[in-house]
Amino acid sequence: MSPRLDGRIALVTGASRGIGRAVALELARAGAHVIALARTQGALEELDDAIRGEGGEATLAPCDVKDFPALDRLGAAIFERWGKLDIFIGNAGMLGPVTPLAHVDPRQWDDVLAINVTANWRLIRSLDPLLRAAEAGRAVFVSSGAGHTANFKPYWGPYAISKAALDALVRTYAAETANMSAVKVMAVNPGPLRTRMRAAAMPGEDPMVLKTPEDLAPKIVALCAPEWTQTGKLYDFPQDRVLCFRAPS
Repeated sequence: MSPRLDGRIALVTGASRGIGRAVALELARAGAHVIALARTQGALEELDDAIRGEGGEATLAPCDVKDFPALDRLGAAIFERWGKLDIFIGNAGMLGPVTPLAHVDPRQWDDVLAINVTANWRLIRSLDPLLRAAEAGRAVFVSSGAGHTANFKPYWGPYAISKAALDALVRTYAAETANMSAVKVMAVNPGPLRTRMRAAAMPGEDPMVLKTPEDLAPKIVALCAPEWTQTGKLYDFPQDRVLCFRAPS
């Protein structure tokens, strides 16, 4: 069961489908006011209908996370309306090409790094004062086992590299907020889920054998509770436990 988050403000990126949509709905069910950010206006409106249909509240933010000036303006807009941000879910991401590194087109490389890493840094830059202003600011970033596994897969270079960088971003931000603020920062490894991204990566896989974003969502929302005390760590959904990142060898 998800914790109660009544009166809390939560921003979710990539909220129109998959993990982001499931988490946005679960946050709303827990009582949070959800700021739903995604590129697709129609899908955001469908999410808004679903949230309001269950008695929740949402604010829609149609935006491409590669529009970095818009991310800067988002922090200012949240400050003007609420003066704080309790929860930030950095979920928006892309798979990119599954191909040898030498075959990756530079534009594809730039897009993967921009969405999976730089956008999250720009959002930290924009939202950090708001998270610190909250009673119990929580930031949760959707990572991947591809970024920290001991055995890297060939051909997954841009995605794996971007998720390894995201893990470093999480650990750095956690270290910078520990012992001097109430902010807690976590990464999440969803493992294989029934999503479009997984279908694109593994087209021959039977999706019905996989867990769903709806299975994961309550676990992510639990990391957003004021009672959550850990920071700078990784919640691994396949194992259903919190892990410490491996130290450099």
